[in-house]
Amino acid sequence: QLQLVESGGGVVQAGGSLRLSCAAGSAQSFHNYAMGWSRQVPGKEREFVAIISFNGDWTYYGDSVQGRFTISRDNAKKTVYLQMNRLTPDDTAIYSCAASPVLTRTLTGFGSWGQGTQVTVSS
Repeated sequence: QLQLVESGGGVVQAGGSLRLSCAAGSAQSFHNYAMGWSRQVPGKEREFVAIISFNGDWTYYGDSVQGRFTISRDNAKKTVYLQMNRLTPDDTAIYSCAASPVLTRTLTGFGSWGQGTQVTVSS
């Protein structure tokens, strides 16, 4: 089980950009996991955002972020990133990362989600 810490959230105007980071600390097995991002608005269901494969050669995005968000990873730094462009108020949520031992296009298969980082997009 990886210990994950998200950062990079904040308040941004609509149309702006943010880059989130998810660090796995000293985890030796980081490269053995696919890594993903999800988001959640309090009171609503968690939404799948993106996933990246073990070595970064495959990515998949949720429909609502396709073409605007980019997931990437640096296995040497044990960190996964989420570059978010052309943000809208609908992107306001708590963004969390998690690890999955398998490639998946849904929330199924992921381990525990991190505490998350708040992203607020003002109109």
